[in-house]
Amino acid sequence: MPDTFDSKSFLKTVPHQPGVYRMMDASGEIIYVGKAKDLSKRLASYFRVQVSSEKTKALVRNIANVEVTVTHTETEALILEHNLIKQHLPKYNVLLRDDKSYPYIFLSGHTHPRLAVHRGAKKKKGEYFGPFPDASAVRQSLHLLQKIFPVRQCEDSVYANRSRPCLMYQIGRCAGPCVPGLVSDEEYAEQVNFARLFLQGKNRQVIDSLVEKMETASQQLQFEKAAEYRDQIQALRRVQEQQFVSQDSDEDLDVIGFGLENGVACIHVLFLRQGKVLGSRSYFPKMPAETEPAEVVSSFVSQFYLAQAEGRTIPSHILISDDIGDDLTWLSDTLSEIAGRRVQLQSKPRGARARFLKLANTNARTALTSKINHRMTIQHRYKVLQETLGLNPVKRMECFDISHTMGEKTVASCVVFNQDGPLKKEYRRYNIEGITGGDDYAAMAQVLTRRYSKQLEPEKIPDIIVIDGGKGQLNRAWEVLKPLIADWPIHPLILGVAKGTSRKPGLETLIKVSGEQFSLPADSPALHLIQHIRDESHDHAIAGHRAARGKARKQSVLTQIEGIGPKRRQALLKYLGGIQELRNASVEEIAKVPGISRTLAEKIHSSLQG
Repeated sequence: MPDTFDSKSFLKTVPHQPGVYRMMDASGEIIYVGKAKDLSKRLASYFRVQVSSEKTKALVRNIANVEVTVTHTETEALILEHNLIKQHLPKYNVLLRDDKSYPYIFLSGHTHPRLAVHRGAKKKKGEYFGPFPDASAVRQSLHLLQKIFPVRQCEDSVYANRSRPCLMYQIGRCAGPCVPGLVSDEEYAEQVNFARLFLQGKNRQVIDSLVEKMETASQQLQFEKAAEYRDQIQALRRVQEQQFVSQDSDEDLDVIGFGLENGVACIHVLFLRQGKVLGSRSYFPKMPAETEPAEVVSSFVSQFYLAQAEGRTIPSHILISDDIGDDLTWLSDTLSEIAGRRVQLQSKPRGARARFLKLANTNARTALTSKINHRMTIQHRYKVLQETLGLNPVKRMECFDISHTMGEKTVASCVVFNQDGPLKKEYRRYNIEGITGGDDYAAMAQVLTRRYSKQLEPEKIPDIIVIDGGKGQLNRAWEVLKPLIADWPIHPLILGVAKGTSRKPGLETLIKVSGEQFSLPADSPALHLIQHIRDESHDHAIAGHRAARGKARKQSVLTQIEGIGPKRRQALLKYLGGIQELRNASVEEIAKVPGISRTLAEKIHSSLQG
């Protein structure tokens, strides 16, 4: 422990109240944030003569200062701890690297409601079903719903401006409420209610209602209507056979499984809503060595569900795989207060819930094994690459590529790999401007200058810089890089990757700045690593270029018309339902858009028809 910190004197000043403490090292950086019901007792536990945890010993050795914040309640302490961890990312805390919101299915409150994907705050009037683990799970559910219940999923702007039914109506995936006379309000509301009950997990109730309606239609000799109900019943029964349904059909439940191996932790969450498993997701929190499983689980629950409070849903029951001691009651009370209803955390469930927890634990271990095997594969590739190129341990690689279409909207990419593989949060794209279209040499010079002209942190200096291109591209890159890297503490290897004449994987030629050219066997792990980073860079550049090109082409038609700014452009597209509908609109229809005069409408019509 640094001599500058006097723990005995400090502990005399700490009150016996709930609050949060921040531990700092000699540089003033926050290295750990914790909460306590009794600050004095909790902090005293760190400075005992005998401390069993190796992690705590390492933490205490680095403490130079401790600051405390007293809170009125334990709930305030938990929320403050969450916010400080999120802000400072202390290296001795368990960190959940997942900040995105989760998607829901949204059923709007319109006269003719719409089903759609929703993320973020729930401000729109309507009903929300979820959360789902990812967007693909929502899309699959919406696709399934569309095949069973013909409820519209089109944008409101498109719905409001239809004069005839769209393709979805023609193929039986929408009842066509946008066009009067195709479906009555009562019939459409009935299908909406069936979809609502299905999303609530009440499949049995939906099937019973449909069977009753099918029999009634058959008795009234409405055989086509009876056949429609029959098809819906058959589709629902197929779905029911595939779904794993809880015995407690009305409960919302998250099940948190846990696995730990070789210093890597995995938490697997099963999402159950109204008795149906909506999906699952694995998380790999960042944690210091020797962290106890109970601390990992407790930190995950705290960070995950307090983040959910920022626009997500906290379920009424949460099952966890480890006993987290006093934190179980603390977290349960805090989440209950935030949710405004009782939230129960349970660590030793029985019956059906115990089977759910066993399933989550099994999934956690499976995901953990896959993660470790992937990491071992990456590390093996790094080792072979180091031996092949005769380098010291390679910790970081960066690769650059250029993408454009006939010189239009040139985009450069930089992707970063460390010894765990792709480091996607550090991927970057650069819009290249001020060069002759199609000049890849100038584009590469610009991206390398922008990337490396700034001072880099020592740990972010790459050991290998890969240039996707042949000898000419590599030589131009070296001309730019030579003065930029002259003062670096290490001198990275600059490596060009040229595709073979047939451009098939495995036939690449590797080029060094010295002019040396060589190839590696197609089954070489070193070549596989180079191909991986090259392909990532290529895909990242193409995705950026296509997005830039698409944006430019979408906007070019209206942005070139004098008097059309962002607000009027948005009003035109929203009111008329898209650029194609705008092209087909008459001057009179365009002039009805708010903010568009007759003169401007004529100008828009003329420009779009010209």
